[in-house]
Amino acid sequence: MVPTSTYRLQIQPAFTFDDAAAQADHLAALGVSHAYLSPVLAPAQGSTHGYDVVDHSRLNPEAGGRPAFDRLSRRLRENGLGAVADVVPNHVAVPTPASDNAQLWSVLREGPGSPFASWFDVDWSVPDRAILMAVLGRRIGQVLAAGELSLDRSGDEPVLRYYDHVFPVRPGTEDLPLEQLVNRQWYRLAHWRVADEELNYRRFFDVDTLAAVRVEDPEVFDATHRLLLELVHDGSLQGLRIDHPDGLADPRGYLDRLAAATRTGSDEQDASAWVVVEKILEGDELLPEEWACAGTTGYDALQRVGGVFLDPAGAEPLSTAYAAATGTATPFPALVEEAKREVVENGLYAEVHRLVELLAGICHDDVNLRDHTRRGLHEAVVELLVAVEQYRAYVVPGERAPQDAVDVLDHAAATARTRLPAERHDTLAVVVDLALGRVGQEDARAAEFVVRFQQTCGPVMAKGIEDTAFYRWFRLSSLNEVGGDPTRFGVSPEEFHAYAARLARDWPTTMTTLSTHDTKRSEDVRARLSVLSEFAEEWATALTSWRDLAAGHRDADLDARTELLVWQTVFGTWGSDGPIAADRLLAYLQKATREAKDHTTWTSPDEAYEAAVEKFATGVLADEAVRTAVGEFVALTGEAARVAVLGQKFVQLLMPGVPDVYQGSEVVDLSLVDPDNRRPVDYADRRRRLSALDGGSAPADLDDEKLLAVSRALRVRREHPAVFARGDYSPVPTSSGNALAFARGAVDAPRVVAVATRLPVSLQRNGGWGEHTLTLPEGRWRNVLAGDTVVDGGSVRIADLLTDLPVALLVRHG
Repeated sequence: MVPTSTYRLQIQPAFTFDDAAAQADHLAALGVSHAYLSPVLAPAQGSTHGYDVVDHSRLNPEAGGRPAFDRLSRRLRENGLGAVADVVPNHVAVPTPASDNAQLWSVLREGPGSPFASWFDVDWSVPDRAILMAVLGRRIGQVLAAGELSLDRSGDEPVLRYYDHVFPVRPGTEDLPLEQLVNRQWYRLAHWRVADEELNYRRFFDVDTLAAVRVEDPEVFDATHRLLLELVHDGSLQGLRIDHPDGLADPRGYLDRLAAATRTGSDEQDASAWVVVEKILEGDELLPEEWACAGTTGYDALQRVGGVFLDPAGAEPLSTAYAAATGTATPFPALVEEAKREVVENGLYAEVHRLVELLAGICHDDVNLRDHTRRGLHEAVVELLVAVEQYRAYVVPGERAPQDAVDVLDHAAATARTRLPAERHDTLAVVVDLALGRVGQEDARAAEFVVRFQQTCGPVMAKGIEDTAFYRWFRLSSLNEVGGDPTRFGVSPEEFHAYAARLARDWPTTMTTLSTHDTKRSEDVRARLSVLSEFAEEWATALTSWRDLAAGHRDADLDARTELLVWQTVFGTWGSDGPIAADRLLAYLQKATREAKDHTTWTSPDEAYEAAVEKFATGVLADEAVRTAVGEFVALTGEAARVAVLGQKFVQLLMPGVPDVYQGSEVVDLSLVDPDNRRPVDYADRRRRLSALDGGSAPADLDDEKLLAVSRALRVRREHPAVFARGDYSPVPTSSGNALAFARGAVDAPRVVAVATRLPVSLQRNGGWGEHTLTLPEGRWRNVLAGDTVVDGGSVRIADLLTDLPVALLVRHG
């Protein structure tokens, strides 16, 4: 069953399956069809996100385990709801203690002889044939000399202990002297800084504590998916969200296997579960049409919807203001290249080294390729990885590379050639041919290179752009979003209509979203910031004034870009009761500055710089003059922010696709990146508000207005599932570019029309709606957001539709 909409719930120890069950009636009242659960399998102890699975055979015990999950399933069914769950096929946790992951423990104990050795992508060819466990606080010799490592025989089996870390002992080595014992294990204990250079197991991005698993192995797939498939077949789950498919060896093959495993019967025509994939599409990249899924998790929709409420005219003045405030005009693409190069040469050095070793072996054994040196291969791989502009090119070993993949790597190679000396160009060509599977087809190492190169492209993109460059460039931080391009400023109504029509044609049941657990800022923070595109001159003036007012809080060490991030964050998160709490702001700024890696990092924190940031941020929040000035600017932009908050959510809920509502965001939610967006949600307040609205009360504030728009849009989707499931979409003509209007349902007889206001400042400057009209399809239309008033089709004054709200929801009447 395809959902009409989903509601994301973050399952964790502080919000259990029973807590989720308690909200089932609220979700039903909103109009949601399915609860969308974060990973439900057993994660590392205390995990608040669930992506660090340690046991695929159990449901999260800290969330109540199977009994509580079954209670949740019953409660959802009683309220007419289904459920969708997050699936993490790419990696498992390397927990502390390691014994919490039984498969990993077995491999650490028995090495390649373990029955679970095929689970992990370990390079057993390293000289000491040992899995690198880089957990020590200092070098191994210093740890041994200090007596920090000990053999413990008190339990069922002897173990090595290092503070909270526990490791198994290889059978037959327990009686050796400690130094020899340590040296004879199937794992190598090492200083944590060794990991980036010598790690020999594939991991999730650069996270050592998340080890990749080989779900391309049918036995591994079956073992890691058995419980989830059981839940699908017993009706507890109707859909699956697939985390990071780009990390898999063969995403297409995985999805084919999953589709077959979730079919309701044995015939290929039988329905499979609704499956969406967390696929980041860059620019105009399209999801591979042969993937057996309903579509993506919606980052592509997020960019287009947000772009509609951005004024392209603000790009140049905001650029000028950014340069004036920071003293730099470095273009964003240059920052991206710099950041990706840092990631490739440092954080992902081990992954690059493994690629180069494969290439060196292939070239050494082929007389035609032997003169390509290891150094040349390394330089070519680095430049090619830096130049690739997508998360991966979809090449399957043994198959002819699709033209899209060829185009991606040819384009990257053209860029790489400009950064390499001429004598390396032939080597680069060899690397590209191997990455596309054009040569070496009889060599297993060549097939491995095809896969590993693609698996490395994603981490370079994610860590280089999203987790570095996005924290270094703040012309308008709302554009620094997962899968986004901060240089792409605004989306016209015509461009949006073309995108929505393509979704309706090709991926009608894809997911759409505005907020996720991974977004850098919630949808409403981004909406607030987007209005700066219409207040660019006022913003520049305000910035100058605020900086003068805050001069006493600014240390000389404070970077101007960090300061600008502070101002945008304070403005974007300013709520009805004032500025963001200091503890939330400081936690965010610590994460942002460490991710930027300009002055401080996670691995080498600069206490002096972080103290300067803290001093400035707390000073700004406590300074009454500054608070007054910022509050005045918030008031100035308040109506424009209201239009953006309501408009973008409204469009997302009614456009083609299955809309997701992130927990709590049915009202205004001014959250920042995780873990800020996992804070407890006040459901009692949301229930009270919805009950009042359903009882006929007028909206009291923007929270109520958003809740009204969300609940009515979701209910209309639920009442007319066929209209939305088919994906039919057509633009509704308007005489003003400040209105975005579209119809859902058959083109000759649509059932629903949505109207949203965009760019209200320019609208006001041009005299408001005046006599501007839109052309409704024939028939009579009920405006469910305006007391069920009825209007006739044909030319209708927009002002008559948008009397109280900047959005209108029209449903065919009678």
